[in-house]
Amino acid sequence: MIKAIKGVKDLLPEESPRWRFIEDTARQWALRYGFQEIRVPIFETTTLFARSIGASTDIVEKEMYTFADRDGSSLTLRPEGTAGTVRAFIEHNRAADPRPQKYCYAGPMFRHERPQAGRLRQFHQFGVESFGVSDPRADVEVISLLWRLLSDLTLPGLTLEINNLGYTEDRARYKPLLVAFLNGVQSRLCGNCQRRIETNPLRVLDCKVPECRSATEDAPRLADSLSSEARDHFERVTSGLQSVGIPFHMNPRLVRGLDYYCLTAFEVTCSHLGAQNAVGAGGRYDGLVEQLGGAAVPAVGFAVGLERIALMLPETVAVPSIPRVYVAAFGTQAVGLGFTLLDELRRTGVPADMDFRAASLKAHLRQADRLNALYTILLGDDEVTKGVATVRNMQTKAQEDVPIPDLASALRTRLVNR
Repeated sequence: MIKAIKGVKDLLPEESPRWRFIEDTARQWALRYGFQEIRVPIFETTTLFARSIGASTDIVEKEMYTFADRDGSSLTLRPEGTAGTVRAFIEHNRAADPRPQKYCYAGPMFRHERPQAGRLRQFHQFGVESFGVSDPRADVEVISLLWRLLSDLTLPGLTLEINNLGYTEDRARYKPLLVAFLNGVQSRLCGNCQRRIETNPLRVLDCKVPECRSATEDAPRLADSLSSEARDHFERVTSGLQSVGIPFHMNPRLVRGLDYYCLTAFEVTCSHLGAQNAVGAGGRYDGLVEQLGGAAVPAVGFAVGLERIALMLPETVAVPSIPRVYVAAFGTQAVGLGFTLLDELRRTGVPADMDFRAASLKAHLRQADRLNALYTILLGDDEVTKGVATVRNMQTKAQEDVPIPDLASALRTRLVNR
């Protein structure tokens, strides 16, 4: 028997309503904030991700799914959504459009990671990217959007952590100080962090291994190397968050795993997720558009993991279900008329279903219950002769006779007014 690849997961029909609810909630909030949906390819040239994410990051070095195309070029399944969105922004010259360029997207991403709860090799993200505004209020806007949508989903134990990564020049001043410190405690660091000292030293600060956190407790602070401009930007972000009532905590260890971030970095964690507790994260990436061949365009964005949200979505959350009508047609004449009625209901906008295997009224009613039908139309040969069918409310068990020609409009009215 052929089974799914390790690290990927089927989303079965009974799980889909929760996912659809999460995605719809995220899109509704994004639309309120003026973000418009964009859909970019699942695979891109490998160079795009190596140049944007950073060649020395774990994602590029160890986690990307890369393969040779038939023409010999190297392609990669997208490990995140920002790089492809930036590529589309540049390629289609969206910087020339005077309207705000604010995009949202949802879809699968791919990384070869060790599978665990909420972390798969094919995973799904919802993200937003805002281009063209350097004002700190753009940072506040995307952070508040992230906080509002996660709060609306009533995820438990949410905490917003933020940090100031400064400008490239600030980090260039800071890195030699950090590297010198890390070399002095190298023997106390895990293997990954020892390797990162030369390739990506800031990531050592974000390591979750307890020994590494203890060893770096007295590390030089990035905050002490920041320029006045970087400090001013961040102060305006924090005051903006306070003005709209968004609670936050400073986390000087928060550096994010992607090289393109600058200034504001943020992460929302959930206390119920264990060590890998980030639900959504993002930051400002002012140099990325120019780095990938575009103009010098500031940008800020975030992404949330849908698997992690689905894990944490409380069972008490009322996930809207589609009100469904079941057609229980039985008998020689009624079966044909029932099928015609089924099509008429669907054409008039009424979600309707019928089990073509059921031959008795008892079998039909059993399936109507299993499908959580709101109404069932009882249609036998006697009803066909009389020209009237029985509509049963499956919740109250109340029944009402309705002329067969009026069934579609009557059911549509019931569903609209419920």
